Amino acid sequence: MKNLANKLVKKLIQKKLKISFAESCTGGMLSSTITSISGSSKVFNLGLVTYSNKAKIEILKVPKKIINKHGAVSNQCCLSMVKNLSKISKANISVSITGVAGPNGGTKLKPVGLVYIGIKKGNKISVQKNLFKNKNRISIQKATTFKVLKTILTLK
Repeated sequence: MKNLANKLVKKLIQKKLKISFAESCTGGMLSSTITSISGSSKVFNLGLVTYSNKAKIEILKVPKKIINKHGAVSNQCCLSMVKNLSKISKANISVSITGVAGPNGGTKLKPVGLVYIGIKKGNKISVQKNLFKNKNRISIQKATTFKVLKTILTLK
């Protein structure tokens, strides 16, 4: 994973791009992975761990009605998180993550391993729904972090 983070930091430095994260179920793992790379201060703008619904509402300005209607682990919440992070951070690339890392807390509709990843670059926004099979908490967090790094590396 450090290899991917290293590649990403180099690519962002080369392209003079800034990146920011709003993490929930990864608890700062993505930010930590990026900041473990020398030179990341040139590209890493902001990392928020908005773990609670209260933090999502108060810091990221996710409308309470989105969380009440769809839940914190939803496409709608992830989209709102990434849009508002982008406004707060003014970074070229913004990433939001929300999901169920387990081993508890999953339901039939939202099983352990369900993670939404929102990415905004310029005016392009995408939200990916992922279902990581390994029900181990740390594995889900690592798989999510890995997926984000790989995805950002492939952005044009």
